[in-house]
Amino acid sequence: MKVIVEAHVPYAGNTLDKVADVQFLEPEEITASAVRDADALIVRTRTRCDRELLDGSRVSFIGTATIGTDHIDLRYCRQASITVASAPGCNAPAVAQWVFASIAACHERRADRLVPFTRSKLGIIGVGHVGSIVDRWARQLGMDTMLCDPPRSRAEGNNSFCSLEQVLEQCDIITLHTPLTSEGEDATWHMINRDTLDTARRCKLLLNAARGAICDTRAMLEARDDLMFAIDCWEGEPTISTPLLQRATIATPHIAGYSIEGKQRGTAMVLDALARHFGVKITTAMPDAPAVGADRVTWQTITAGYDPMSDTVALKAAPNRFEQLRNGYALRHEVAAPPS
Repeated sequence: MKVIVEAHVPYAGNTLDKVADVQFLEPEEITASAVRDADALIVRTRTRCDRELLDGSRVSFIGTATIGTDHIDLRYCRQASITVASAPGCNAPAVAQWVFASIAACHERRADRLVPFTRSKLGIIGVGHVGSIVDRWARQLGMDTMLCDPPRSRAEGNNSFCSLEQVLEQCDIITLHTPLTSEGEDATWHMINRDTLDTARRCKLLLNAARGAICDTRAMLEARDDLMFAIDCWEGEPTISTPLLQRATIATPHIAGYSIEGKQRGTAMVLDALARHFGVKITTAMPDAPAVGADRVTWQTITAGYDPMSDTVALKAAPNRFEQLRNGYALRHEVAAPPS
């Protein structure tokens, strides 16, 4: 069995070597000719898996060590009988850590700090793996939350969810945790646009650690001056808007979920799926840290574990090095619960 692994997927080599011929390639090296004789691919978001890449190959399994699959043509894979596995929730605690560390950093840099961000009303758009942790931690930290997730609201008949308009109108801080979709009644492409930003008159901080194209870059550049942005996911990345980069208070190169524990979970999840698909035995080690994050957090434990300003300084100094900063990122530990 031959398995091609994107070079920046960690913790895969020694485990797979026991059951497969493993080839590590940079994203740009994963081409149609390279995968033609491969049985499986393990990738991240930079590898577009579609007919152009896969037609004529013997690939029957794709594992993406990421929470999302918008880089994979799922319809084509179904037609071609290719099994696709992802790692939903693997990096959720790390993304939540980025959210609250960014809120704290932005509060320190506000011109008007009369109303602390720490006592603000937080709107969470998308309440899946990440949004649920953000909600739980926010309430522990003394923040009020409003939850917006139309698919969950319809499926669960749950009146605890709010509409997008309610969140936009009533929240001081809004954080985005939806997938990127372009069709259907819940499409999220450019969900944040001129109209929604005009509605969000109360909002003082907008955070995006979901997908870049959820936000319309031009609309963000034209937004009112007192609206702060914390951005980890950028429209058009790795080629990002320099004006938006300079405007953003927090600007990081798509590394919100880059924790040691999250990477270990992501790789273990796709390797487990690969083992089931091919009927082989692979021993993977899941991290001790729970996938739902620490049971208790404080502002001190969050800010002690991560300061997004160092990543912001690095990206603003060299926006053309977006990919290098992302691929060479020094993985951090997730936030730990405070001592008992």
